[in-house]
Amino acid sequence: MDKKSSLHHMTYEEAREYFSGRDLVILPVGSVEQHGPANPLGTDMLIAEALAQEVASRSGVISLPVIPFGISFHHMGFPGTITVGEDSLGGYVLDVIRSLSRWGVKKVLIVNGHGGNLPTLQIVARRAMDELGVRVYVYQWWTSSSHILEELFEEDERGHASGAETSLNMHLHPELVRRDRLTDERPRGSFGGKVYRFVYTHEMSDSGVFGRQSSASPERGSVLFERLVEDLLRVVREMEEGKLEG
Repeated sequence: MDKKSSLHHMTYEEAREYFSGRDLVILPVGSVEQHGPANPLGTDMLIAEALAQEVASRSGVISLPVIPFGISFHHMGFPGTITVGEDSLGGYVLDVIRSLSRWGVKKVLIVNGHGGNLPTLQIVARRAMDELGVRVYVYQWWTSSSHILEELFEEDERGHASGAETSLNMHLHPELVRRDRLTDERPRGSFGGKVYRFVYTHEMSDSGVFGRQSSASPERGSVLFERLVEDLLRVVREMEEGKLEG
């Protein structure tokens, strides 16, 4: 990783030079929440941070420090999970964008590592455009690149903390994955159908894993990570060229 592709590693003079020529930054947002007995609590922030940093290093666009905490109250049945409220996260991210706007930033690519953050980040994106004239786009690796996931992993490997996510952890931070605790569990019930209801994670899964985790490997994680980075690089190019603007 090129350290000078991270804002927090730059001096203010280097930041001034960057902002004088480019108006796009990458902001990773994650969570600290359970990911089963084998994965670290910081899975979502670690993956978002790694994707953002690698894309920044290859593209020349700077990445900001990861915002670690997210909206994770549905995982609070498991020890160590940290959650913040919608207003807290939304206000925090919008304040960051306000600061960026002062330095001429007009486009922000949020690499979101946790699905529970998405509705709030969408509201932030709308407010940033309306109040600041800043275009904000949110990328989630498991939905924005769902075609890649479907090519590389079976359906029961694409759930929370299952094969795909665990493979990324094994590739990025193998020392943090407890291979002796890999767990497969089919979740009970469903999130919705004709009508929707709210379900806590522990009501659907004893382990916190949704699907097949035991099939994960660092090799599969390496392939997935590279494909995701390539996909994100295309998004960055389209943002710089104005192709995503409606």
